[in-house]
Amino acid sequence: MLLDEPLRTRIREALAAFVHLQAAGGPQHPAAVALTLVEEGTGAHLEDLPAPAGWSPRAAILLTRRAIGLRAHAGQWALPGGRIDAGESPEQAALRELHEEVGLQLPPQAILGRLDDYVTRSGFAITPVVVWGGAAHGLVPNAGEVASIHRIPLAEFLRTDAPLLEPCPDSVHPVLRMPVGQGWIAAPTAAFLYQFREVCVLGRPTRVAHFEQPEFARR
Repeated sequence: MLLDEPLRTRIREALAAFVHLQAAGGPQHPAAVALTLVEEGTGAHLEDLPAPAGWSPRAAILLTRRAIGLRAHAGQWALPGGRIDAGESPEQAALRELHEEVGLQLPPQAILGRLDDYVTRSGFAITPVVVWGGAAHGLVPNAGEVASIHRIPLAEFLRTDAPLLEPCPDSVHPVLRMPVGQGWIAAPTAAFLYQFREVCVLGRPTRVAHFEQPEFARR
């Protein structure tokens, strides 16, 4: 799948037609993440996914591995993001965090829309903001927050074995994971990736806020 104008239009129109759900008011801390479409290329890949020899016009999603020294969710897969500051919209926060974490500065016009809010077990209400990142060459990880930057081909999230669901011992809802390479990504990041795949690529309105996180991702 190419990172081209037809894909951009398709995603924007799908999000415009999708009524995203906002988290109900409560004690949760508001946060936002940037689900960013970029060009597949020479950024770090998984060891079991072949990396292209150079830059490719194929679409990829930008993910990071969180720095090992962080107090929360160290080493886990993540989308660039964080708390929403006072006076910020989720879109503004997502773009700011994208710049701070990986050095990608984009204008407001790069925003394509929102997906459903997800309330985490650790007390955050996260708004996923879909962003068109373009080629996004020259990314630089913020060493204090990001261990590595990854451009995962969009096609990897369209696998027929996704999503992976397993029973949760303390909930009626299953834990959601998204397979990638020989491993997997946990919710909440997996929930955003799955909903993006269903709504924006496959055209299937799908809700994900009820899916659970594995135990290690709740702290």
